[in-house]
Amino acid sequence: MNKNYDNIVSILVNVAVNEPYSYSVPDGKSVRRGTIVRVPLGARKQIGVVLGKPKNNIAHNRLRDIEYIYDCPPLREELLETINWMAEYTLITRGMLLRSVLSAKKALEKEKPLLAYKLNNKFYATSEKKLTRARKKVLNILADGLAHTKRDLKERAMVSASVIDGLEKIGVIYKVEIDKISEFTSPNPNFAPLKLNKEQMKALKNLRKMDKGFGVALLDGVTGGGKTEIFFEKIADILREGRQILILLPEIALTDGFIERFALRFGAKAAKWHSEMSENQRAKIWRGVMNGSIRAVIGARSALFLPFYNLGLIVLDEEHDSAYKQSDGMNYHARHLAVIRAKFAGIMLILSSATPSLESRFNANIGKYKHIRIENRYSKIALPDVKIINMREEAPKGGKWVADELILEIKKNLQHNEQSLLFLNRRGYAPLTLCRACGYRFQCSNCSAWLVEHRFVHKLMCHHCGLEIKKPTKCFACGQTDSLVAVGPGVERIAQEMQEIFPDARQVVLSSDMGSGAALREKFMQIEQGEYDIIIGTQLVAKGHHFEKLTLVGVIDADLGLAQGDLRAAEKTFQILTQVSGRAGRVGKRGRAYLQTYHSENKIFKALSQHDSEGFYEHELTIRKEAGLPPYGRLAAMIISADKNEKAFSYARSLIAHAPKSSNVQDLRNLKIYGPAQAPISVLRGLHRVRILVQSEKNFNLSSYMRFWLDNAPKPKGGIKMQIDIEPMNFY
Repeated sequence: MNKNYDNIVSILVNVAVNEPYSYSVPDGKSVRRGTIVRVPLGARKQIGVVLGKPKNNIAHNRLRDIEYIYDCPPLREELLETINWMAEYTLITRGMLLRSVLSAKKALEKEKPLLAYKLNNKFYATSEKKLTRARKKVLNILADGLAHTKRDLKERAMVSASVIDGLEKIGVIYKVEIDKISEFTSPNPNFAPLKLNKEQMKALKNLRKMDKGFGVALLDGVTGGGKTEIFFEKIADILREGRQILILLPEIALTDGFIERFALRFGAKAAKWHSEMSENQRAKIWRGVMNGSIRAVIGARSALFLPFYNLGLIVLDEEHDSAYKQSDGMNYHARHLAVIRAKFAGIMLILSSATPSLESRFNANIGKYKHIRIENRYSKIALPDVKIINMREEAPKGGKWVADELILEIKKNLQHNEQSLLFLNRRGYAPLTLCRACGYRFQCSNCSAWLVEHRFVHKLMCHHCGLEIKKPTKCFACGQTDSLVAVGPGVERIAQEMQEIFPDARQVVLSSDMGSGAALREKFMQIEQGEYDIIIGTQLVAKGHHFEKLTLVGVIDADLGLAQGDLRAAEKTFQILTQVSGRAGRVGKRGRAYLQTYHSENKIFKALSQHDSEGFYEHELTIRKEAGLPPYGRLAAMIISADKNEKAFSYARSLIAHAPKSSNVQDLRNLKIYGPAQAPISVLRGLHRVRILVQSEKNFNLSSYMRFWLDNAPKPKGGIKMQIDIEPMNFY
């Protein structure tokens, strides 16, 4: 039987494909663009979304039918357009981007009705005397004539489920279906308006003056300047319009604290969205966002793929943070995605940071973004005094790592009952373990990286692949015992040093080894309540926290980020050191920050000590411009991996040989291709890695060039893998 060609549609499925497939709509059914469906694909069933009519004529007599049409609103046009743009720009297939949108599969299933119990009055009147005390407590609650869930009855009557089941069995109560009540209360924009100072009010007025529709504002202010309060009041404006808002945070660990802060302002908690949520939780949020019952979401970068019903504002807090770059599986930057999502939705995007990315500062400088500056801290407290400790002249003696001057400052803080933070962006006890007898170094068997000692758990770990081994008692090479020595410091080693110097001080170590769950949240709460004197942590403590008693910050190895051979090394170092220094002295007393460095002459440390962010940005932008690097140029990376080094290099060389040498559309004279070269981490998870780097001018369509190149180059096979990274943030 021939299909009606008018009932043929193209459907993008959520697998690694870039183009849609054609299917026929069953008789009596109808779909439109954005409708979510289930279709057969080979022997499997896949979820997909209707894009419209096929572009080409189809042999419709061989088409397969759509199997199922989900009963939910269609995906909105702005989200479909965002998928298309991101696919063109990042070279991620459209199907994989759609998979991120449809990540909560359980949300598409029909919700089970909520069951409750009501009283059978007729039966109750004839059997009251035969009931136990526990059963009577349940029936007293049901005497109000309303339906109550089993959970409600159990909690209020303080009985077991078997009591309720027994009542149902003898017919005293019966089940009914009731509408589910949303656990998400809508935030109230008028609940507790914040009192802004003059500088904050000026910033808010500038946000309100921006044209309706698409626009990007860079909220650029000092640490402790009250940027959150400013965008909270802009959020209130959007909520008054009945629209939804999305706030993105770089770390899951920051989510719960931020939600509490949101609730204090708006009288209700925002929904949270991140990778550690259960399937049921994700389904609830996804449905609520799609039907509009959830008005506010606070989440990680993946929240940008949620199918909002009426999105009115996106806020990207700590917009400079490298955690916004997704580089596992799909390579994209949440900042790029946020800009495009806001553009197609026709809404405002606020980028907030005390240390904006160079890309954002450049866009603000040329007027592409509205630049809103906050020069002073909210309470008029001065920025912390920043002192540089030259470790070439003031290095501690006796194998210690904390300079004497910093030790004296910590002692003063302990005497005044004030908190001190020691920052070292290196987990574990020591980054390297070697044998004093033969020089053997303990290296990961899967990666070209040293195993890091974690003394608290008596293990050596690889921070790249997760390999763990029990801490050895003798050398693997020569067998010598008592010859192993830890080289360099990690946060655990600094903690040991502090314990030896200040045995009575209450100290805590914070790093991502603790995960991001309840234990970590409890530690942050205890710090805020003043239960610790010395905090030792990695970058986890550098952002988003407000510790009132913290007046001293010490950075143990301020040079650490500069040794990575990364074009963004200076930018990242300036950002993290500014952020962590800014934790000091946010309330009451003025803070102090001490930076230990072997390169005190570096312009970064001069800018930090003088709070000269403008000088740093001007200097760094000049360097980037001279080199034609972002934001003045564009980069793309190709990472080839294989089980053997020569195999990876051989394929990389064949790619180079197929690089387009001419184009009828673009001028290739200033295009530069570097490599192939061994990646800095040459072996990762057992695979050898080779890199190719492509550099172009700013106005060159590098994504289009890369797509044309790959379409005409040999495809990887035989276990070879290739990853494309447009605008890479890391170069390991």
